[in-house]
Order: sequence, then structure tokens, then C-alpha cells
Amino acid sequence: MTAPDPHPAGSGGTTQPEEAERLRELLRSAGYLKALVFCALIGVPVSLVAFWFLVGLHELEHLMWHGLPESLGWNAPPWWWPLPLLLVAGVTVGLVVTRMPGGGGHIPAGGLHTGGVSPGALPGVILAALLSLPLGATLGPEAPLIALGGGLALLFRDLARVPATAQSTALLGAAGAAAAVAVIFGSPLIAGVLLIEVAGVGGPQLFAVMLPALLSSGVGSLVFTGFGRWTGFDAPSLSVKVGVPLPRLDPGDVLWSIPMAVAIGVFMHLIMRGGRSTARFVAKRPVAHTTLCAVAAGVCAAVYGLTTGRSPANVASSGQETLSAMAADPSAWGVGALIAVVLCMGVAYALCLGSLRGGPVFPSLFLGCALGVLLAPLPGLGIVPGMAIGMAASTTSALRLPVSSIVLVVLVLGSVAMTPVVILASVVAFVTIQLLPPGPAVPPVGKSAGPPTAHPPTAGATSGSVS
Repeated sequence: MTAPDPHPAGSGGTTQPEEAERLRELLRSAGYLKALVFCALIGVPVSLVAFWFLVGLHELEHLMWHGLPESLGWNAPPWWWPLPLLLVAGVTVGLVVTRMPGGGGHIPAGGLHTGGVSPGALPGVILAALLSLPLGATLGPEAPLIALGGGLALLFRDLARVPATAQSTALLGAAGAAAAVAVIFGSPLIAGVLLIEVAGVGGPQLFAVMLPALLSSGVGSLVFTGFGRWTGFDAPSLSVKVGVPLPRLDPGDVLWSIPMAVAIGVFMHLIMRGGRSTARFVAKRPVAHTTLCAVAAGVCAAVYGLTTGRSPANVASSGQETLSAMAADPSAWGVGALIAVVLCMGVAYALCLGSLRGGPVFPSLFLGCALGVLLAPLPGLGIVPGMAIGMAASTTSALRLPVSSIVLVVLVLGSVAMTPVVILASVVAFVTIQLLPPGPAVPPVGKSAGPPTAHPPTAGATSGSVS
């Protein structure tokens, strides 16, 4: 399992024909072909384990938020329901972080990671996720899935007695992570694109070249297709069914995408900085501070439920189910309810990012959708373009992965109709957050917070992380 040195084509004294020849040699090598076969084989058990892991999370969440309240005589969880659940989550996750190998996995505020989870750390990763997500953490399952897939791939490598080299670890970790994350997103395409960006392939130069190309393609598609009506909402597994008439993309939608992306980028940047600050606070006293932050997130959900009369699960969850409900009937959400869910979920999201265990993708999608619906009454802005712009800007700002965010939003919408404004919003949001002052770095798992350090401005450039 070997790979060529990452020299860019045409630079450093290496010409493009030489790079092409090196690639051919690599593809003809027995070691690389064996690696491909091994990666294909491990995709089967990894995807099966990932599937049942998601089933377990779903069943536990249904038990905590539907089955248990109904057995106690409530048709829906009362407003205070998140408080005891997140108290339990905070205490138990704090104990997992301090007493189990691997610290329960990567801190969500540090973004997505392709590797770094050894097979011995898998029990802690699985347990921390099971104690966080079903009990009301405002996080998604994608980060534990990536860790689970990568760790299982390395476990199978050890069982097969494949030599453990740095290259095989990186290759198999990424392959296992892709197999696992494809289960939740319902598409191998988004899994592949996400892992490429998370791994930082190409470094900062990739973003420098990619952003103008994305922007040009987005504008060019408008010129080529014109402003008109598209159809074909065929939603895959991770999707939303838009319950309003098919949108007409017009100049107002395009013009509003720019200021909306800037504003949402600033908003999400503040949330992510809050998450990193929370992580540094938690690192000082992991059990006590994890519990405190988890209960504070529960307070946010309780305040939302008490003031709006809606289920506190709208805040104390990944937001996936609420996202589908909002997209299907956006008119059911008044301005007050939208403002409340954005503010309460935004604060809970920041608290959970730095304390509990999960992923940052799903809540960012929901926050973007809610902001898009909230801003849809702007003159000339349609509700579906507003949702698309909001999801693209918020996901890009949270992950710092513009290509993955574009592909993900298009996949969720189930249509390419909104692709031009999705691209524009993603590029503008990415540039916005890169120009904002960097925040504090996330401390390593299990380490105390030291003096504040600058947060890296470009994702995945050196460490393979997105923060």
C-alpha cells in the first residue's frame, strides 16, 4: 500500500508527463492493486456496521423523545424534558472522555477528521455518541460515523496482518470513513468529495484555484440556462421534500444570495468560535464543565419549548427531522418561532460543539434552512432559493468545505435547479469566514486548555482537520 509523493504537476521540477507516468506505475503496482481490493472488501462490513449503528441511534432517540414520554402520559415531550436527559449526557460523556482511550473521539468544534482514531478508541467513540445524540445533543451522527469507519478499517487491517505503515493507515482510514459516511448521506459521491476536502488534498492552493472556478461556473450556468423554471425534485435518503410550488430562479434570488451569504457566514462564524471557546472551557475540568455545558444546552431547548409551545426536540436534536418538516411546510413557522429556533439552537449548537460528541453537519443544515425561511419575505427572494442559499452558506461556514457543502445541499434538495445560487452562496460565505479574525484553537482530546492560540484560517491544509 504505497502512494506517490504529493508533488503538484508541473511544479518543483516535475512535469505533467512525468506525473502521468508515475500514476501509471502506481496503478500497475501489485501493492496498490491489493490495496484497492482490500478497500473494496472492507466497505461491506463497515457499511453494515454503520447502518446498524445509525439504526441503534434512531431507536434510542425515538425511545427517549417519543416512547418514554408517551408511556408517562404525555403526547409530546414537555418543555423541561431536555434538562434531565442532557444532565445524564453531560455526566456520562465527561466520564467517557476522561476514563476511556481516545477521549470519546474528536471534539466536534474541531471539525471533521479522516483519521486519528485507533481500533482501541472505538468503544469510547461509540459510547460517547450513544450517550450524546439520543439524549439531546445538538449534533449530527456523521463525525462518529467517520471515526467508526476509519477505526474499523484499521481493525480489519490488523486482523488481516497487513503491514501497518503511515501510508496504509491514511489510505484505509479514509476508505473506511468514506464507506461509513456514505450510509448517512445516501450517496457515495458526497462521501468521496467530503473525504477529499477533509483530508486537505492540495492544501491551500486547492481553495485558491477552486473558488474562482466555482464562482465562474455558477455565473456561467445562469447565462447558459437563463432564468427560468426547473423541475425534478427526486429526493434520495438524506433529503427534504419541498412542500411549496416549484421555484423560479430570478435575478432577485441571485442578488440576495450575496448579502445573505455574508450575514449567515458571520453568524455561523460566531457559533463556531463559541464552540471552540466551549471546548477550551471544558478541557479545564472535563466532567464538571461537560455537565454544565450540556445542561445549559438543555436550558436552551427548554426555553424554546416553553416560549413557543413547540417540541423542545426541535433544538435538542441534530435537526434532521425538523429540517424535513420545515421544508415540507415552511408556512407553519411564524417569524417568532423561526427567530426562537435560530437563537436557541445556535447557542445549544455552540455549547454541544465543545462538550458532547457528534458531528457539525446536520445542525448547520437546519440553521441555514431556518434562516432562509426567515429571510424569504425579502423582496424578490423565493422561499426555496432562500432555503438553498441559507443551507449552502451555513454549511460552508461551519465546515469550511465549499465543494462538499455545494454537493451536499444539491443532494439534500434532490434537484440541480438551485445550483447557481448554492454555488454563489457557498463561495461568498467561504471567503467571508476566511477574512474574519481567527478564533482560538481546539485543545487536543484529553488535554487541558493552555494559552489561546490562533485558529488556522484554512481547513485541512496541514492536519487533515476542518475547524
